[in-house]
Amino acid sequence: MSRRIEPRVDNEAIGHAARLLCAGALVAFPTETVYGLGADATDDPAVARIFAAKGRPRFNPLIVHVPDLDAAAALVRLDERARTLAARFWPGPLTLVLPRCTDARVSLLVSAGLDTVAIRAPDHPVAQALLAAAGRPIAAPSANVSGRISPTTAAHVRTELGDRVAAVLDGGPCRVGLESTVLDLSGRVPTLLRPGAISSEILEAMLGRLASPTDAGAPRSPGMLRRHYAPRRPLRLDATAVGPAEALLGFGPETADCTLSLSPRGDLVEAAGNLFAMLRALDAAEGFSSIAVARIPEHELGRAINDRLRRAAAPAEDSTAWNDDRGPAAPCVLPGWEDDDSATG
Repeated sequence: MSRRIEPRVDNEAIGHAARLLCAGALVAFPTETVYGLGADATDDPAVARIFAAKGRPRFNPLIVHVPDLDAAAALVRLDERARTLAARFWPGPLTLVLPRCTDARVSLLVSAGLDTVAIRAPDHPVAQALLAAAGRPIAAPSANVSGRISPTTAAHVRTELGDRVAAVLDGGPCRVGLESTVLDLSGRVPTLLRPGAISSEILEAMLGRLASPTDAGAPRSPGMLRRHYAPRRPLRLDATAVGPAEALLGFGPETADCTLSLSPRGDLVEAAGNLFAMLRALDAAEGFSSIAVARIPEHELGRAINDRLRRAAAPAEDSTAWNDDRGPAAPCVLPGWEDDDSATG
């Protein structure tokens, strides 16, 4: 497949990427959360290529991206709770797991054999433009090797996947920097499957108490493997001191003398935006054999950050196990979308 460099993400670049998708190829694109590895969600072989490119277990479902609530209604059954949440948070970092419509034009592979579909509308101009140009839903997990650190820049995607992806749309650093909150509405009681930028406090204010997933059955959303988001180097959490040849990823003014700081002022939003990029930087830095991370407060967005860190620090033998949210040649590059809101600072 021919590859080319685009001077910026303009209509021509979006159109080229959409044509690749419609032809069954994989295209990486930015969202407000992380970069996604996209395929035509209605095309079985294309969706299968996602699993092959990532080395992803087939029992791990994919999120389907749509432009808006109307597009979602063609794929899943929306109850009053789902419509209320979508009206408030879409486009945005909230994924809803809902019963699949019997006539939904979506590959069964995205659901990993379940009768539900995980679906969301991304809040990024490049993602929305790609959805409009392709004219079909896009299945897209994070654009990285399965279990590794999620990508928040186009450079991360190129490093991880190389020529396994036909094109990368470069939309700059991801604004949120953590994957979406995943809420299962397929049953009577809403279940928080994965914490994210939309906190459990916000959701419970709207819905009442949220249930947690059990340890039985198959995972109903991405991000539920015990080991996930992992650097190659060992990761130690809640560090108060640094060992020999250990890099310290700090948080807040108490850890000013650190290798890198997620947020010197202790801002959880800033920390979330920096988490994956800084883990990657420390994983690649010379002179260290392991990474220590300072304690992150366990409230609001801190719960989502700690969820990622616990899974990143889990033993390697847990890479195909899962639990609830409480357990621990260059491709085509289409760069240059300039949007101040996409910067993480």
